[in-house]
Amino acid sequence: MKKTIVFTAAIALLSLASCTSKKEEKKEDSKFTTTSPLKTDTSFTKEYVSQIRSVRNIEIRAQEKGYLQNIYVDEGQSVKAGQLLFKIMPKVYEAELRKAQAEVKAEEIELKNVKLLADKNVVSKNEQAMAQAKLDQAKAEVSLAKLHLSFTEIRAPFDGTIDRIPLKLGSLVDEGALLTSLSDNSQVFAYFNVSEPEYLEYQTNIKARADNKVSLLLANNELLKDKGNVEVVESEFDSETGNIAFRARFPNPNRLLKNGETGKIQMLVPLRNALIIPQKATYEIQDKMYVFVVGKDNVVHSRNIIIAAEMPDMYVVGSGLSETDSILLEGVQKVKDDEKIKSEHLAPKEVLSRLRLKAE
Repeated sequence: MKKTIVFTAAIALLSLASCTSKKEEKKEDSKFTTTSPLKTDTSFTKEYVSQIRSVRNIEIRAQEKGYLQNIYVDEGQSVKAGQLLFKIMPKVYEAELRKAQAEVKAEEIELKNVKLLADKNVVSKNEQAMAQAKLDQAKAEVSLAKLHLSFTEIRAPFDGTIDRIPLKLGSLVDEGALLTSLSDNSQVFAYFNVSEPEYLEYQTNIKARADNKVSLLLANNELLKDKGNVEVVESEFDSETGNIAFRARFPNPNRLLKNGETGKIQMLVPLRNALIIPQKATYEIQDKMYVFVVGKDNVVHSRNIIIAAEMPDMYVVGSGLSETDSILLEGVQKVKDDEKIKSEHLAPKEVLSRLRLKAE
C-alpha cells in the first residue's frame, strides 16, 4: 500500500515538472510587442468643473413697508423691462402726498401775502426770502412723498424670468423684504478655476495658449450646441486653492441654461513636442503610474513615470521617459521586473495611428 502511494506521488511530481517545463518553454518562445514614445505636436481637451450664472441676476426687494396688495406675475414667468410685478397698499403714501401738496398751497399763499407786504415796505425782504424757502421745502416734501408712493409699485428693471415668490397676497411686507429674483438668461456666464501653471501658460505662451473658444458639457453629458468665449480672468488667486477664476460667456437663445446650473468647460489645449505613449503600455500601483522599459539585453525594468495629460487611449508623459526608450506594449500583466524576454519592436507612429491621436 505504501509503495503504491509513493509511486503515485512520484508520477504526480513528474507530471507537474513536465507541465512547468512546458509553460516555461512556451513563455520563452512567445514574443512581446514593444514600442517607443512618440514626440509630436498635438492637442487635448481639458475639462474644468464650472458654475453657471445668468448674465444678470438680481434680488427684487420692497423699498417700503406695507401690505402686499397685488401680485401681477407668476413664478417662472418671462417679463419685460418696466412691467409691473407687485403693488404694496399705497393709501398711507397717498395720504402723505396729499398732505405735502396742501402744505405747498399754504406756503404759496403765505409767500404771496409776504410779497405784497414787502413791496409796500411793511416787512423786510428777508421775510419774503424766508417765505420762499418754506415754499421750496414744501415742494421738496411733495417730491419725496411722490417717490415713496412710486416705491409701492415694483417694476422689472430689465427683461428676464421671475424666480420663486416667497410672500403671498396680503402679507405684511417689511422694508427690504425679498419679493422675488429676476434672471436675464439671454446669455450666461460659466465660471471655472484654473491652476497657476495653467494660467501662466495661457497668459504668456502664445503658441501653447488654449483656445479662447470653449465648449460646455451639461449635466446629462451632452454638449451645448453653441460654443462660448473666454473673456475675463479674475484679478486674484484663491489663497486656499491656488487657483484663479476664468469666465466664459455662452449664448442661450433657447433659455436652456439657468442660473445656478453646473457643467464642465472643455478647453482645447495645444501641446508642442509632447511625448505620447499608449495607455495600455502602463500599469498603476498605489496611485503611481509605471511602464516596463526593455533594455538592450532584452531585460524588462519597471519605471515610474509622471503623466502630464490624458487623451483618449493615450497619455502625455511629463517625465520619466525619453523618445529613445523602448517600452513594453503588450503583455504588461504577464512579465515581472528584471525578466528577460523576446520582443518585436513596432514603430510608435504605427502603434499610435491605430489610436485616436490628433496630430498637428
